[in-house]
Amino acid sequence: MSFSGIIRTDVLVIGGGAAGLAAAAAAADVGVRVVLVESERLGGILCRCIHDGFGLTAYGESLTGPEYASREIVKLEGRRNVDIIIGTVTSLSSALSAEVVSEGGCFEVRARAVVLATGSRERAFGSLDIGGTRPAGIFTAGAAQRIVNEDGMSVGRRIVILGSGDIGLIMARRFTLEGAKVEAVLEIAPRPGGLARNVAQCLGDFRIPLELSTTVAEVYGYPRIEGVVAAKVDEDRRIIPGTERRIACDALVLSVGLIPIVNLLPGAAVDPATGGAEVDSRFMTTAAGVFSCGNALHINDLADNVSAEGAAAGRSAALFAIGRLEEADTVTVTAGENVASVVPRRIAVGEEATVWVRLKKSLVGTLAFRDADGYNVKDKKGAMAPNEMIAVTLAPSQTTRPLTVSAEET
Repeated sequence: MSFSGIIRTDVLVIGGGAAGLAAAAAAADVGVRVVLVESERLGGILCRCIHDGFGLTAYGESLTGPEYASREIVKLEGRRNVDIIIGTVTSLSSALSAEVVSEGGCFEVRARAVVLATGSRERAFGSLDIGGTRPAGIFTAGAAQRIVNEDGMSVGRRIVILGSGDIGLIMARRFTLEGAKVEAVLEIAPRPGGLARNVAQCLGDFRIPLELSTTVAEVYGYPRIEGVVAAKVDEDRRIIPGTERRIACDALVLSVGLIPIVNLLPGAAVDPATGGAEVDSRFMTTAAGVFSCGNALHINDLADNVSAEGAAAGRSAALFAIGRLEEADTVTVTAGENVASVVPRRIAVGEEATVWVRLKKSLVGTLAFRDADGYNVKDKKGAMAPNEMIAVTLAPSQTTRPLTVSAEET
């Protein structure tokens, strides 16, 4: 398909992964015109996630990533009010004008509302304070996932994984099934970074060792990696002298965190706690008409939640585009004791809202939402951990005053 000049639309969705697909479908359901721009292929990262576990909430089934993506793509097929463009958005102005580069040409998309569903990027080796050589054989978990699952090639036969994020855990199992040996999964924190079910199913079931409070102090070997020096760390994540030991390997895979992609945000505020845009309960950023959702907003645990956020953001964007999203006063939500982040930071007064919370540490106790007078508006009790996001839905009667969220041990 060839494009040139200016394309006008009601809603522009940037990104065609789980969040973008859901946003486009929800916006189209409102009846507005939608343009979806995806840089590679519809489905995004889902297409290389051949393990199951997707769709348990959305469809009541355990689907693979490609199966889940196909279900979401079907929702857009045959819609006359949706145009899908494979291309790259190079810039987005506060006037909601986007510059797009595609095989069909370079052009401009002017929208009444924009949904940023651009996903996240992985932390790379260069951002880590690791000494030694810089050989071949060092991969991010996502790159290794593409090489193994899509290209059908191996990254190595003896592998060390640094970090216990979900992608790293899943790839530890995948490497093992492909005949490689995972020597160890090293995690600098005193707790795993991924979901408990992935720790059990991907490591425990395959007897892959997980070493907590441990990091890679040095890489050795050249031109190909020959091994790493692992070391224990203290509470401040400083290497404990005398704990170093060598682990021979021919590949080091990094699963050390994801960072929301926010480079297209047109002057909107970024939440330092999440790295994503600061949004209200309607998923609108501080830039009027610009909405954000999914991993571009904050790093989610489940694709089902990403889709739910995308659908909510897409509907809000569509209503904004046609002048039906009425302006509302907002109240703030602040992270209190033991809380690392809360999303959203602002809630429309008197509207139902879901608040996503991540903790700083594992505890058994109460997650409490209190107003300025200390009144407990809402709480959630039980065992909670930083590696699992906590969702709490507030009723309209509970969103009339500023709130502070605290996690209190019992």
